[in-house]
Amino acid sequence: MSYTVPAQTSIGHVHLKVSDLDKALSFYRGLLGFTLMQKYGTQAAFISAGGYHHHIGLNTWYSKDGKPAPGSAPGLFHTAILYPTRKDLAAILQRLMDAKYPLTGASDHGVSEALYLEDPDGNGVELYWDKPKEQWPVDADGNLQMVTAHLDLQNLLQELIS
Repeated sequence: MSYTVPAQTSIGHVHLKVSDLDKALSFYRGLLGFTLMQKYGTQAAFISAGGYHHHIGLNTWYSKDGKPAPGSAPGLFHTAILYPTRKDLAAILQRLMDAKYPLTGASDHGVSEALYLEDPDGNGVELYWDKPKEQWPVDADGNLQMVTAHLDLQNLLQELIS
């Protein structure tokens, strides 16, 4: 029997195993700006954007002081954090630059513009905004044609001037 997930379905949160809760909170809360919603002692924390119960869970239950998983091992490729506007993406880029936090990449995907980095445990993080749907690249038959092209970071930062 065929089944299609309802169109309004979304990913509610991601829960990450981390080696050091304080380092993880310093990154997700201190650098990226998430709000701490609840903390369970020294082992777990739940953080949010906009007051939701949690968008990201962080815990050390099985991973305290552990080493990052090898890049070639199965697992999470990255957590993607969607920003509401291009200007918001520019603002977090400026924040990362001011903190001298390294990017691992930056791409224009046709449907979105994205910044890539790693958290303190080597987990991939994508920070992005979606372009308006009418700007998404499609072929002659209307099929989506996503790309991975260079993202002009200086052009992105111009959003902060206007």
